[in-house]
Amino acid sequence: MKKILSLLLLVSFFVQTTNAQRGAEPNAEDVSKAAALKEKFDKDDNVAIIKSTETINFSINKKENKVVVKRKVEDNLINLDDRADIQKYYFYDGQSKIKKFVVLYKNKKKAPFRIEDKAYTSHGLFHNDSRVKFITIDFPLKGYKYTSLMIEEIEDVKYFTSVFFNDEYPIENKNISIEIPNWLDLELKEINFNGYDIKHTVKPSSDNNSKIHTYILKDIPAIHKEKNIQGRTYIYPHILILPKSFTYNSKKQILFNETKDLYNWYHSLVKELKNDNNPFKSLVADLIKDTKTDEEKIKNIYYWVQDNIRYIAFEDGIAGFKPDEASNVFTKKYGDCKGMANLTKQMLKEANFDARLVWIGTKRIAYDYSTPNLSVDNHMICAVVNNGKTTFLDATEKYNPFGEYAYRIQGKEALIENNNDFILKKVPSSNVDFNKLEINYNFEIKGEELIGSASKIYNGEGRSEMIYHINNLKNDKKEKSIKRFLSNYNSNIIVSDTDIYDLSNREAELKIKYNINIKNAISSFDNEMYINFDFDKEFSTMYFKDRKLDYIFSYKKNIISTTNIKIPNDYKILEIPKNISINSDNYDLKVSFNVKDNLITYKKEFKINNAIIKSSEFNSWNEFIEKLIKLYNQQIVLIKK
Repeated sequence: MKKILSLLLLVSFFVQTTNAQRGAEPNAEDVSKAAALKEKFDKDDNVAIIKSTETINFSINKKENKVVVKRKVEDNLINLDDRADIQKYYFYDGQSKIKKFVVLYKNKKKAPFRIEDKAYTSHGLFHNDSRVKFITIDFPLKGYKYTSLMIEEIEDVKYFTSVFFNDEYPIENKNISIEIPNWLDLELKEINFNGYDIKHTVKPSSDNNSKIHTYILKDIPAIHKEKNIQGRTYIYPHILILPKSFTYNSKKQILFNETKDLYNWYHSLVKELKNDNNPFKSLVADLIKDTKTDEEKIKNIYYWVQDNIRYIAFEDGIAGFKPDEASNVFTKKYGDCKGMANLTKQMLKEANFDARLVWIGTKRIAYDYSTPNLSVDNHMICAVVNNGKTTFLDATEKYNPFGEYAYRIQGKEALIENNNDFILKKVPSSNVDFNKLEINYNFEIKGEELIGSASKIYNGEGRSEMIYHINNLKNDKKEKSIKRFLSNYNSNIIVSDTDIYDLSNREAELKIKYNINIKNAISSFDNEMYINFDFDKEFSTMYFKDRKLDYIFSYKKNIISTTNIKIPNDYKILEIPKNISINSDNYDLKVSFNVKDNLITYKKEFKINNAIIKSSEFNSWNEFIEKLIKLYNQQIVLIKK
């Protein structure tokens, strides 16, 4: 009986699906449209949006006394290839709800695709209350069309921060309509509009109780799929939503009219915390009991949080602005940036230091605190004020020394807690020499091999990064993994006798010394000897052939690599590559060869001064990289005397 029922249900589903699909197949006009869009947009785009319509309205939740946002997005999708499978998705959180999400055939009948709803994770870690709803859409034929419809409700306008024009897929026509009622004081700040033909009109509603802002844009490319780019707030045209106040029952309520209002709201969340320091009171006493200076006390507490609290999530969005209780983070031994900042603060306060919470936006965000909006920051750290000096403490940066700052927050404006007021202060920046990496090779020639010793000395962010990676290797595979790394995963390079200095000291330079044997590095013919002299080949893959956007490094780079090769007494140099160099505001690259007595010194000095290669520099950069690759592929030629 159960089998018969299951069969009937399957037949019923098949019939319903077949009926729904009738009239959905593409006609000649659809196929022609797909071909035209394929020609218009990037050749790698397999799906396009013919028309995207977004409408935004506001209302008042009288019970909660909050401004509610209703957002409706309708996208008309078309397949540009013979076949395509895509996912259409929308994120939401504790402050919003996806009220409707459906995909329709061209004939307006519902497509039977399953809606999935999952907690949003990254690297297997939950992002608190962030969730995603998505539908996997199957396009069986070129020109096949669907309509995606989504209705979202945001419970508080404070959390509605921006509207972007670009999508994961190119859009032929985009129409955004924002109706602002007269009782709501809300500014629409236009960002990155230069270079785009965006038509903006404003007209009163039919009842004259609101103003309707309409934005129209055509032929919008898909979001860039290039890696190592700036955050989207720097790149794409968008509207920043700035809700200043609203009036209800003749009473005006301030939202975020100025920075002070933003801080007041943040501070109100902090004041709700009931921090109990008792769970870590004895630990703090132990951490500071044998110290001689205030700096030692602060370091011991800061480093303890770095080493013992696991960072579980990176908040990038509107949810979860309230830090977790310090005692909870201490007990669980994990927390997000807010929880770790709060624990650092409370442990320092327990040690009688003036510690404060700090809100900050990383370099991914283009805004500063002159813009009162929740999207201005995405990170929280701690600050300690001692002897009139403010030092920032970011416990999420494992092995980052006291007084040093990750590049992602350097130069960024920080909003520092100051009771009922606030302090704005920029995080200090480091120059390129701070991150110096020194590489040294000393070789002798034996048969067809280069044999010798090597060392790598890491400073700044490279040191912190390296300590982190080494400490996260499994103990039973650590030595093997380090040797493979030092050999550049090249089977011809044998690394032995590795010795790592000061791995336990995050404040000292990290030095790795080892012996190295490079097979097949030498070729001999008659009286001539050919030497392959470079096995690192820095930047050789960074030829930007089709790249469009600036290339962003994780931090400023300063690499100084010196290779000494001892020439056999019965040989002299017949041929050696020529020196090359290039200079700009953003980078200085130099390769040189020097010969003294029987020693060849090959030196590379590579500086990326501002952690960026601008697209306007790609031509000159590529010219140098071509020369660099050619140099890497050359050989030093010796001849018998």
